Amino acid sequence: MNSNPSPSNSSRFEGCTLTGALSVLTEVRDAVCVIHGPAGCTHHNFSLLHATLLSNDRFEVPRLLSTRLTENGIIFGGEEALEKTLARALSLSPAPASVFVLSTCIVETIGDDVAAVCAKDRGIPVIAVPTAGFLGGVFETGIRNALSAVASLARSTTEGTLSANLVGEKNLEYGVDENAAEIARLLGLLGIGVNLRFVRGIETGDIERLGSAAVNILREPALRPVGEDLERRLGTPYVDSFPAGLDGTCRFLEEVGRICGIDASAAVEEERACQAAMLEQFADIAGSRVRFQSPHPMLRADPGAEAICTECAEALDLAVVPDATAIPLPYPAPVGTAGLRRMLHRWRVLIREEKRG
Repeated sequence: MNSNPSPSNSSRFEGCTLTGALSVLTEVRDAVCVIHGPAGCTHHNFSLLHATLLSNDRFEVPRLLSTRLTENGIIFGGEEALEKTLARALSLSPAPASVFVLSTCIVETIGDDVAAVCAKDRGIPVIAVPTAGFLGGVFETGIRNALSAVASLARSTTEGTLSANLVGEKNLEYGVDENAAEIARLLGLLGIGVNLRFVRGIETGDIERLGSAAVNILREPALRPVGEDLERRLGTPYVDSFPAGLDGTCRFLEEVGRICGIDASAAVEEERACQAAMLEQFADIAGSRVRFQSPHPMLRADPGAEAICTECAEALDLAVVPDATAIPLPYPAPVGTAGLRRMLHRWRVLIREEKRG
């Protein structure tokens, strides 16, 4: 393992693999997640997930169980503890429709055969998810592994619908539901509905219809391996990211239309008119002077976000100069036209505060 603590060794600053997987798997509402490892791994993630849910006015409690490995289990193996915890998971009320078993760093290190334990017939799917970051995984690795694990419950189908799946939404980010609503609005311009949010707020039985959509829309390009995996398994083509920027949003409509065999020209024209009306709402800040900066000293500026901000500045006739109002670059980039509207509201506040100061 690379122990170099410098910022250039970015994998040490990209989060826990287990947390990434849980941000996906806990959104399968009738499932239970069993975390095979010390109790602290479960406690930390339960606290994080519960706080995130509460901040979004969601009052459900994540269904997590721990095998609570102690020194004895670490020395002699923890498979027996896993068997007992799975039995406890199956006895819960309401009974789970599926169980996901997540491995921690210590379990991978001692060599427990988690997959073999999960392979036993228990009447419902019990799926092992590799989530030990000790050997190189990061937060995004956990997300990808979790999405692949959930996709194993999907069924191939020849009965497709003119609809789209939203794949890999960032469930811990602020505004996740607003972003999904914007994608649904844009798809509606093409006459396309949302088939499944994969994975957010669904149940085990919903996963069966994953393969019935005409297109998968990935949250970001980092999920391309997931898109390729779903295309191999289910034959569904994918768009590699949510739309970002004025032109990018229109290109998104064109790409979805091409995949689905729809002429997107009318939808693009309608969206261009929507964007023009949105920009008109911010005519009061036209001609202002701004400069873009990274949102945090430890974060490298996202070139995509900078390009989007430059595009909006040009559309509003803003002057981008060194000695001007500081505008933090958004992270992640705003989604669609609605995301740009929220971003420009923040710009207006900063510009007005600078003028008053």
